[in-house]
Formats: sequence, structure tokens, C-alpha cells
Amino acid sequence: MAKRNSRARRSIRRKAQSKANNDQQELLPALSSLTELPAFDDVHPTDAQLKAYEDYREDVLAREGSNHELFLGCVVRLDRGFPAVLTAQDVFRAEFAARLTKGDFYRVAVGDWVCVRSPQGHEMGVIEKILPRQSDIARWKGGSRGERQTLAANVDVVLVVQAIEEWRITSGRIARSAVVARDCGARVAVVLTKADLAGAELVEASVTHVREVLGDECPVCVVASAEPMAELSSIADAARRAGGSWGVESVRALVPAGQVGIMLGPSGVGKSTLLNALLGREALQTGSVREVDGVGRHTTVARRMVAIPGAGTIVDEPGLRTLQLVGHERGLAKVFPDIAQAAKACKFRDCTHTHEPGCEVLARFGSQASTVRLDAYLSLANEMRQSAQTLDPDIVL
Repeated sequence: MAKRNSRARRSIRRKAQSKANNDQQELLPALSSLTELPAFDDVHPTDAQLKAYEDYREDVLAREGSNHELFLGCVVRLDRGFPAVLTAQDVFRAEFAARLTKGDFYRVAVGDWVCVRSPQGHEMGVIEKILPRQSDIARWKGGSRGERQTLAANVDVVLVVQAIEEWRITSGRIARSAVVARDCGARVAVVLTKADLAGAELVEASVTHVREVLGDECPVCVVASAEPMAELSSIADAARRAGGSWGVESVRALVPAGQVGIMLGPSGVGKSTLLNALLGREALQTGSVREVDGVGRHTTVARRMVAIPGAGTIVDEPGLRTLQLVGHERGLAKVFPDIAQAAKACKFRDCTHTHEPGCEVLARFGSQASTVRLDAYLSLANEMRQSAQTLDPDIVL
């Protein structure tokens, strides 16, 4: 009797969950209404991903005697966790094969390449395998027993978007985004927005500051809220004088055709406005600006790929309140290679580079006239040390 009651309760829970999923799917936007999605030829799998796909097709053929319903697909959108998959034939919503739902393997991200089954006569496809990722833009989500959350997969370049604020540019947020991107295998560029609200002097100082922290190799683009405007010429000159580039076209050049980028930044910095400018039309919703601080309101709720005319594809990511650094030491070394190299020669392996005798970092960089770059490195390195100490012992990064 107890077993029958237990089975009945599980059946009720499954039916309730199924109904909830169906209700959610009814609220999802119709894919036919989304004109900004890329075409299949706009995105390109790697040779390793193509081989993994062909190997899986051969395996299915050996097991089932047929693989004609199996296709190569790219996840181009996530609405409330429901993926939209683009194939050479169509774009459709998909669910997950039962064997994928038994672990964390079913957590696809925008940009993932997948093996998807598309049964004839069915509106939904079935994702059967997630192909190996070339890059994985991920953040730590949670406390001592948290997890890595993939924001986007197979990204070539991360565009770190930051509004030029009235008092100073928040280089700490820019630096941590750069560390995450480089650790995950992507290039980094910085896009400074709302230059028209800042003025020439602040724009020049902001570009100079970012280049001082991240180095001259990191591209810095400056854009305004509304272009073109004749009075912006002095601001554009200031951006170029500091070593940055100006305008929407300079951003477009960062993501050439065939490549995928992602915009990372907090809510309200103008990511959707910038994407609309790149698209050349008001395709994406933008929020009003608060008069108190000039910050825009959160508008993006879905992760999605957006095809940019004359360029590649950009992942539109909802604004991130936090971007914790846990286990990103490799990225830190890539963003600050000179300081990381000096740290290897320190007398003590646990040197904090603040006061210890025999510290090579302080010997090489501590006497420089400007310590902005060193301060950024030390702040992020210290955060990662503290984060590692708070993790449960059985957590493997």
C-alpha cells in the first residue's frame, strides 16, 4: 500500500511539473516573430565539434539502424530555460533527452552546438548530446557550495560594456570581466557608453584609465547614446587622443562575420541601445533612464544571439549584478602577465605582494608613479584567495 501511495504521489508531481512546463511554453515568444536571430550560415562549429557530431551520428546509426532525424544545431536563445535550436533546416524549441536530465549535462547555454533529434510531425525537438565547447564564459554562482553558471558557449570575444559615469570609470568591474573572459578562452575588448553625457575631458580620462589597467593591447571603443551629432566631434577626438576608437562601426569591427561575441555588463549601461545601433533599427526593447543617476532600467530578460548586419553575431546577456571571481587564477595571469610573471619569483609562495620581504612584485612595480594596474591585480588576487578559503573542502574548481 505504501509503495502504491508513493508511486501515486510521484505521478501527481510529474503531471503537475508537465503542466507547469506546458504553461510556461505557452508564454514563450513565437520564434517566427524574432527577426534578429542569426541564419545557420552566420554561425560556424569548429572541426572538433563537427567530428563529435559525425561520431554521434555513426553511433546512433549502429544502435538504431537510422539517424535521418538527427541534426546539427546551435542554441540561439534561452527563454526561462527553454532552448531554441537553429539547424540548417529550421529553428524550433527543444527539450532534453531523458538521459541528459539525470545530471548537470542538460544545462545548455546560448552558443552551444548540439545533436538534436527532430521527429517528423513534432513541433519540439529533442537535444541528445551537447558537443564539446571551444570556450565557456562562466561565473561562480552561489556561496561555499555554489556552481559555475555558463553565460554563453563558443564565444570568440567578450565586449565588456561600461557606462562612463559622472565621477569615474569603474575599472574594477571591467578588470574582473576581462579576467573571466580570458580564463574562459575568449578575447577581450572594452566598450564605454554614454560618452555624450560625460564630455570630452572625462572620456579621455576614462579611456586612459582603462588602457592603463588592461594594457595597450586591449581595444577600447567609445560610443554615444545618440549618433551622429555634430557636437560629438570633440568627444570623438578625445577618445582617439587617448588611444581608443570611436563610434558604432568600431564596435562592429570587433566581431567580424563568422565570429560570436557577448556583451557583459551590469543593467542600465546601454547594452540594448548599443545593439539597436548595431542593428540599425529599434529591434530590442530599451528602458527609460532614471533622472537621478542617468542609469537605464533592466530590459533584457532572455539570453539570445543577435545577428549584426555586416558583422558577426552577438549574445545579448541580461545585466549581471555580481561577477564573483572563484578559481580564475589563469585568467588573472593572462590579463596581467607581467605582474604574474614577477610573482613567480617572490620569496614566499603565499606572498600577498603588499609587505613581505623578498617580494618581486613590489620590487618591480611598487615604485612606479602610477599603481592603478598593480592595485587592480592585487585586489582581484586577494578576492580569489579569500573566495578559495570559504569554499567547502570537497568543491573541485
